[in-house]
Amino acid sequence: MLYRLFMWIALAGTCSLSAITVVHAQNKNFIDQPYLEVSGMADTSVTPDEIYLHIQISEADTKGKTSVEDQERKMVDALKSLGIDPEKNLFTSDLASNFQSYFLRGKQILKSKDYLLKVSTAVQATQVLIQLQNMGISNVSLDHVDYSKKEQVRNRMLAKAIEDAHAKAKSMVMPLHQNIGKAIHIVETSGGPIMPLQANAMKMSVRTYVQDQEAEPLPQIDFEKIKIQSSVNVVFALE
Repeated sequence: MLYRLFMWIALAGTCSLSAITVVHAQNKNFIDQPYLEVSGMADTSVTPDEIYLHIQISEADTKGKTSVEDQERKMVDALKSLGIDPEKNLFTSDLASNFQSYFLRGKQILKSKDYLLKVSTAVQATQVLIQLQNMGISNVSLDHVDYSKKEQVRNRMLAKAIEDAHAKAKSMVMPLHQNIGKAIHIVETSGGPIMPLQANAMKMSVRTYVQDQEAEPLPQIDFEKIKIQSSVNVVFALE
């Protein structure tokens, strides 16, 4: 009986030692060798090429003289005259395309409808504002801006951030007369998906210019550029 007990204790000790050895082997990583950890960063600014305007047409603006449907048809024709395809760039703000109704002066009902219009440049946005204003549609505001190739730009900045980290690492080890080995660990620390900039989160300025010697200056919208940034932490082996 005592022999079995001693054998069980010995076997348990052997298993525990093996488990410790396995765990130790699994925990061994790049920290067990000389290494250098540095960060790298790169950024750039791009001009927005997706500008979304919020447009509301309302019968109240014409005191009920022009229906929403008639204003919508005129707006579509005006956009086509500017080279904008309404089928691709004009969207109703709600999926059901519902009209909003307002009760004025007793039982009179005036309707309104909201849209999002996508244009590609500040010049186009200005042309739309002027055209709609001439039609009596003045309820136009900036919704948000975006950049169509932001992911491609972010990937380029990611590569530049790694180059920046490598250059820093070489500069740091040069006084030590050592060399940088392979990168053994890379972590992206920022630069996730770029979200569209909302109107209240960006700067927009309005200036005026004279076009074709017209008496009245026309508004011109300037948009602040979108900043795209990536940063990384890189661990290099030291040789």
